[in-house]
Amino acid sequence: MNKRINIYISMALMVAISLASCKKHDETDGHRHDAKGNDMENNSSLKKSIKKTEEEHDEEIILTQEQVDILNIEMDTISKRNMSGHIQVNGQLGVPPQNEAVVTTTLGANVNKIMVVEGDKVRKGQTLAYISHPDIITKQTDYLQACNKLTFLEQDYNRQKKLYDANVGSGRDYQQAKSALLSAKGLVKGYESQLKLLGLSPKSVRAGNITQVAPIRSPIDGFIEKVQVKSGQYVQPQTALFEIVNIEHIHADLMVFEKDINKVKNGQLVKIKVEALGNKEMIAKIYAVGKSFEEGPKALHVHAEIENKDKNLIPGMYVNARILTNDSLEQALPEDAVFREGETFYIFTVEKKEDGTWIFTPKEVMVKSTSSGFVAFNFKDEIEKSTLVAQSGAYYLMAEMKKSEAEHSH
Repeated sequence: MNKRINIYISMALMVAISLASCKKHDETDGHRHDAKGNDMENNSSLKKSIKKTEEEHDEEIILTQEQVDILNIEMDTISKRNMSGHIQVNGQLGVPPQNEAVVTTTLGANVNKIMVVEGDKVRKGQTLAYISHPDIITKQTDYLQACNKLTFLEQDYNRQKKLYDANVGSGRDYQQAKSALLSAKGLVKGYESQLKLLGLSPKSVRAGNITQVAPIRSPIDGFIEKVQVKSGQYVQPQTALFEIVNIEHIHADLMVFEKDINKVKNGQLVKIKVEALGNKEMIAKIYAVGKSFEEGPKALHVHAEIENKDKNLIPGMYVNARILTNDSLEQALPEDAVFREGETFYIFTVEKKEDGTWIFTPKEVMVKSTSSGFVAFNFKDEIEKSTLVAQSGAYYLMAEMKKSEAEHSH
């Protein structure tokens, strides 16, 4: 029994010594090993090397010629382009004062009949409504009486003149006849002017045509913007009945802040977008720069005539605009060749490999301006002038890169 116990103790000591020896050998070796005896540290270095290679690979995209053709990517060196500087402004559409009209009446009357509705196109002199009042009849009869009296006074003047010329009549009677005639002529002219203001024809009244209503006529060509009365309504003199606007000379009324006003002058081109029309871009030219500031915010009115007007433009529509200030020669690419990620912009340089594939590498750029579909920029790190760059397809290239990154992450 004791002999068997001693054998077990001896075997245990041998195992312990062997384990201690192995541990010492590992520490002396300076490397850790895995369960299969592989060098764990060397394995880690290998993984790091693979990871680094993958990260470097993620910074470029390799496409075949067929893929390039499918994506329709054009390649060329960077050229310089005439780029326009600009000022970003906003405002609204308006018309000159002479292209707007408020229609009123010169005497108190009742609205007898309305002939138009809002949105109707009208021409100058067209009847918009009729008004009625006893005073309208009175003015016609007064005019008719003044005309009849004028006829009598003209005859009396001619008689007195003949007598005076023949030294038969007295000079006093001749002077009185002449004075009465001139007064009557003035009175008739006054009545004629009143009738014309009422839209009535003096010639028709002299023919005995007395009307009970007077027409309200449009003073300009344009469109009815507002109808502010109803049939039967009594309106005081100078009450606004209709508002008319002529959009033939509709223009952009822009607000330019004080810091930018020294860059603005007559003749400059303006690119305008009207949000209500789907941001359709129109071209305008500045024809007037205001000379007094609006307060809160401090800005100046700048007026620009629109060249390619849309028939749906309406005064009061909100507009965004860019005033083109100066031209400069800049290296530029089409907008489709520039990709934005957050606040950073990229383009892709291109290199062709011996096997016919293409390598696309993103390069960070700093955008300076955008004009007519082109982007002017500077490279963060300059490249050779002979380097090919992608002239289009930046969005698709970046999408391919992100897809590649996602595959490597798995």
